Amino acid sequence: MSVIVNNISKIYGAQRAVDNLSFEVNSGEVLGFLGPNGAGKTTTMKILACFLPQSEGEAIVHGFDVSKDPLEVRKLLGYLPEHNPLYLDMYVVEYLKMVASIHKIAKPKQKIEELLETTGLSLESKKKIGSLSKGYRQRVGLAQAIIHDPKVLILDEPTSGLDPNQLIEIRSLIKTLGQDKTVIFSSHIMQEVEALCDRVIILNQGKLVADDPIASLSSRIKGHTMLRVAFEKSFDKSKLERLSGVEKVELENEIYKISSNRDIDLRAPVFDLAVQSQNRIVMMQLEEASVEKVFQTLTKNNKANA
Repeated sequence: MSVIVNNISKIYGAQRAVDNLSFEVNSGEVLGFLGPNGAGKTTTMKILACFLPQSEGEAIVHGFDVSKDPLEVRKLLGYLPEHNPLYLDMYVVEYLKMVASIHKIAKPKQKIEELLETTGLSLESKKKIGSLSKGYRQRVGLAQAIIHDPKVLILDEPTSGLDPNQLIEIRSLIKTLGQDKTVIFSSHIMQEVEALCDRVIILNQGKLVADDPIASLSSRIKGHTMLRVAFEKSFDKSKLERLSGVEKVELENEIYKISSNRDIDLRAPVFDLAVQSQNRIVMMQLEEASVEKVFQTLTKNNKANA
């Protein structure tokens, strides 16, 4: 295992920001780290990055304990925090040269040129960081996180402030990095999580409430399928409601939204009902619950303030 977390807790007075958290991550895996504000995501990431000590438990990164061997962990780990700390008076290339020297990078000039191209910073390389847009500052932060080719990459809201074109480029980069590195990243953009992640962990009030492959996450909630149907002629909503397995039917702009138990596929019964009613189906679309729906269901009782 690349990252092993055993019963980690972080306690501030009477508050348990992280509460007895355990999980493992493999090399070559992209893990989405989700939760509402105050759920403990950033605190856990800071513990793994050796920025915060845990109160209880242990965390191991490629065989090194974050408490006992923090310098060794930092050599193996790249970290982009939520609030990207940069030296605004430094030029982009100047800053990356400094980071390269800290990591004792061989052939730093060549490495920086490759990195500027990879992160789309080539045209901005001679500008001061303080003059860059938020999106380009995020790119600089990502560049410093990967300059030493880390085995583990921790990214806290890595696409914050990026425009749609930049989002596509950075998502592609993260996906590529995830082929041979361990990538743990947090995001509030659920479509991004669905596009990038192999697996998702969801925290709520410091506790683990889900740890699933992205493909099977929807099975966490009951009634996770919805069938959208449009008929050629108006249809009696009560007939749909009486079908076995139907939990709710809503009519919106002539589209019937039929929620069902996850073990029931309503497409055939709805089709048969339309035939019996001498009606015609003009649109039928089956939708499974999105990551966003699962997230809302598992964290709806969250009362954290920050």
